[in-house]
Amino acid sequence: MSDIGDWFRSIPAITRYWFAATVAVPLVGKLGLISPAYLFLWPEAFLYRFQVWRPITATFYFPVGPGTGFLYLVNLYFLYQYSTRLETGAFDGRPADYLFMLLFNWICIVITGLAMDMQLLMIPLIMSVLYVWAQLNRDMIVSFWFGTRFKACYLPWVILGFNYIIGGSVINELIGNLVGHLYFFLMFRYPMDLGGRNFLSTPQFFYSEGWGRRIA
Repeated sequence: MSDIGDWFRSIPAITRYWFAATVAVPLVGKLGLISPAYLFLWPEAFLYRFQVWRPITATFYFPVGPGTGFLYLVNLYFLYQYSTRLETGAFDGRPADYLFMLLFNWICIVITGLAMDMQLLMIPLIMSVLYVWAQLNRDMIVSFWFGTRFKACYLPWVILGFNYIIGGSVINELIGNLVGHLYFFLMFRYPMDLGGRNFLSTPQFFYSEGWGRRIA
């Protein structure tokens, strides 16, 4: 148990809380402590019954069962692997910027989810983070299953196909990739590579409130 505890504490702070919530909320639903019906994102319940918690619980909940357990575990691994890499890589020492990226992606995914009646938001948010990492490391050679190797920029699309094979929906992964692309384009590609205006930046509030220090 001490080894598990040491490993868990070694995860960077934001990823650690995200990972823990993505384990705890499905477990709560699985054990019946809270009915899973209250954990999905249902537009009618959110917009007209003011069940304002649904966008949050839908981000962490996944209905784990015999047909979905492997898909859940694979994406939990993706969360741990690529969120950790981003938080300790491109966003190292910049927790406020990483929090803002997650918040921006989450808001975009919630809006899309309400418009498209997407009830689960876990995979789209994970894929959006994976997409940003892949673009920031686009020329890195990565290894995937069965010894396949390719540039990181192709990884989000490979995983889209892989998730579909093991039971994913494609739509969730596609929305995650598109939201990740939107963040990457506005934050990095357009202002840095194309010389355009900086439309997206971390609000000063994130720094002035010391959110990064509180989380860490």
